[in-house]
Amino acid sequence: MARKPRKQPRRRAGRQDPVEPPVPRVWAEDPDVQLMLAFQQGRRDAFDELVRRNAPKVFSVVYRFVNDTAEAEDLTQEVFMRVLRTASRYTAKAKFTTWLYRIATNVSLNALRARGKARTVSLELPGRGPDEEFERHLPDEATADSGERMARAELRDRIADALDALPETQRTAIILNKYEGLSYEDIAGILDCSTMAVKSLLSRARGNLRQRLSRYLARRPPDSEPDPDEGDES
Repeated sequence: MARKPRKQPRRRAGRQDPVEPPVPRVWAEDPDVQLMLAFQQGRRDAFDELVRRNAPKVFSVVYRFVNDTAEAEDLTQEVFMRVLRTASRYTAKAKFTTWLYRIATNVSLNALRARGKARTVSLELPGRGPDEEFERHLPDEATADSGERMARAELRDRIADALDALPETQRTAIILNKYEGLSYEDIAGILDCSTMAVKSLLSRARGNLRQRLSRYLARRPPDSEPDPDEGDES
């Protein structure tokens, strides 16, 4: 004999199911988010302003990967072309720059894969000197003799080689954190992983760099600045 269906409890008059509170728009005050949303509404000048504000950032991160000015300029244009093509699908789930850096990183890595091999990453940008993060390893060129200048150039090459030898995800995390100054949270958004995974990537990358550079870092005087990759930054 079939069971009779259980009666649903009668809803009391005026009683409603609990409604979850709306998700706060944490990025509502991000000017780049506002520009992107304005562009979605048809304001072409908003996209032009996005490019003006963010092109230098995109060029910087792309150049770090490809180490070629002309290619970095071409890839920077490609990044914004992708932004243009995917604008209708954009949703403000994070900072605009997190989404933009994800596109820039993917474009850069795809360009490297297309070569069949990676080119050594850049320790400096065109028109600028070496990064302060690595300056502390190197003697002052103004007071260095020819031997020290040669040692400086050699160490810079070895640092670049060591970075280039890292697995792709570790190298990407180091570039974004140490060169571009992004937080763990930003990098997690770019790499689509957790902040703990980012910390693990950076920890393994630092260990690999220390191992590869131990012979050079051992030359530092005892009172010199610590290895920039030894710290734990957020």
